[in-house]
Formats: sequence, structure tokens, C-alpha cells
Amino acid sequence: MVTETSRPWRRIPAPLLFVVGGSSMYVGAALAVGLFDRLSPSAVAVLRIFGAGVVLLAWRRPGGPAWRGVRMARAITFGMATALMNIAFYEAIDRLPLGTTVAMEFCGPVAVAALASRRARDVAAVVLAAGGVLLIADVRWSASTSGLLWALAAAAMWAAYIVLGKRVAAAGNGVDDMAVGFFVASVVLSPLVFLAGHAQLAALADPVVLLLAVGVGVLSSVIPYGLDQVVLKRVGQARFAVLLALLPATATVIGVIALGQVPGALEGVGIAAVIAAVALRSRDGDVPAPPDRPQTEEVEITHRDTRSGGRE
Repeated sequence: MVTETSRPWRRIPAPLLFVVGGSSMYVGAALAVGLFDRLSPSAVAVLRIFGAGVVLLAWRRPGGPAWRGVRMARAITFGMATALMNIAFYEAIDRLPLGTTVAMEFCGPVAVAALASRRARDVAAVVLAAGGVLLIADVRWSASTSGLLWALAAAAMWAAYIVLGKRVAAAGNGVDDMAVGFFVASVVLSPLVFLAGHAQLAALADPVVLLLAVGVGVLSSVIPYGLDQVVLKRVGQARFAVLLALLPATATVIGVIALGQVPGALEGVGIAAVIAAVALRSRDGDVPAPPDRPQTEEVEITHRDTRSGGRE
């Protein structure tokens, strides 16, 4: 079984994993927008995290230790932060242009990277990443106060997702704990699905809606967040936050290839700034990839790291 510590993942560069995860996330986002006509943004977000949780539980089948004690509490905290991040983002894009929301939401990762930066090159990388995302996003401020508040909430939850996700990954059972956290969070937040009245309940009875919700969960949560756990296992949270700047750049490239949406000069400068930031950011806090070992030794090491709480 492929895990966060298995050999194939160690050989793939972290930026490439981000590009793959981002591509999957944006395909899922396209499906999610199609659901907004039938369900509220919050309901779509809850169904997304529920679909992801169910798929992950069926795949990973985490054992008893994942459902009790500190480990479960850590997983639920991470799951709630992720679910609230999704809810806030969907509510924001229902009120604001996507570019404005992306730019404001990115304040969360920038804050994490800035607070953890120690060297001049790291600070420069944060500035480049933030500026690049602003140029790519083509920010247009809106008069929607509620939209701005939702976008700021999404930024705060994204910062929490990075910090808590690093702790989950460092403990050695990232994907298993993500499954538990996502499922419990979706159950806790399930009342949001039923608050919109009869029309929304009728939509939930449509198998196509449920199938799309599961698809959104797999494409927008299982794949990208699972790859996040792989990356977080290997890099420090500050470098991870800078790598997140690849997401809007990836969306722009996909737009060129799939939709013929050629970026303007400022967007091109923004993409170049993001690439420069990722290249400039130092590797402080990264976990060196261990040398290849026999399978039995690798399993033993993973088990020992799990019992000791992992590297924080």
C-alpha cells in the first residue's frame, strides 16, 4: 500500500506534487460551481468533506487507535479547520469575484510563511509569492462586506490548515487521521446541509447531485489534501506555505491549455514571481528523504515515529 513514507512518493519533487494536486482541485471546483444552483455553498462544502471522508475511510480503514485519545482530537481539529476553510471559501466566491477571493485567502499562507521566516531570502520569497498571486488573481475589490469577511475567514482557516496539517503529517499517520477528521467534521457540520429548506432536501434526493458531491470530494479534497500530507511530511510549514503560491499559477496554466485563456502581461509577471519565490525559499525545516531501506525496516521506523509523536 502506498503511504506518505513509501518509496515512490519520496522521489517526486514537492512542487510537482503541488501541481498535480492543484490540477485535481480545480477540476473539482468546476463541478462544485455546477452544484451551487441546487445547493447552498455551505451545503456543497459539507458534502465535499463528507464525500472525501467516506472515500478515505473505505480506502484506509483506520484502526482503533485512530479513534481515541490525543490522536483523534488532533485529527478532528484538523478536519474542522479544513471543513470551515472550504465553507468560507465557497461562501466568499458566491459573493466576490474568484480573483479577489483567491488573493485575500492567500493572506493566510503568507502570514504562516512570514512568521516562520528567519533569513532575508525567505522574506524575499514571501514578498514575491504574495505579489505574484495578487497579479495572477487580478484583484477587483467588491462592495460585498459579507464576501470580504468570508474571504478573510477562509484565509484564517487556511493558515490553521497548514499548521494543524503539519502536526498531523509529522505524527506519521496523516492520511488515516485525515479520514477520521474529515468524517467527524462532516457529521458535526451536517445541519448546514438541511438549513436551506425543502428545495435543498429535494436536491439531496437526486442521485446525480450526490454523485457529483462525491466527485467533488475526491477531486478537491482526497487527492490534493492527500498529496499535501505527503509534502508536509517532507517540508517545513513555512516552505509549504510558499509552495501554495503554485496553485493560482497552476490554474492559469490550465486555463491556457484547456480553455485558451491566454494570460496578460501582468499575469505572466505574476507566474514568474511565484516560480522565483518557490526557487528562492530555503529548505529550512525540511525533512531529508531517507535512503532506500528494506520494506520491513521502513515499516518499523514508521511505527516507532508514530509512537514517539513524530517530528514537530
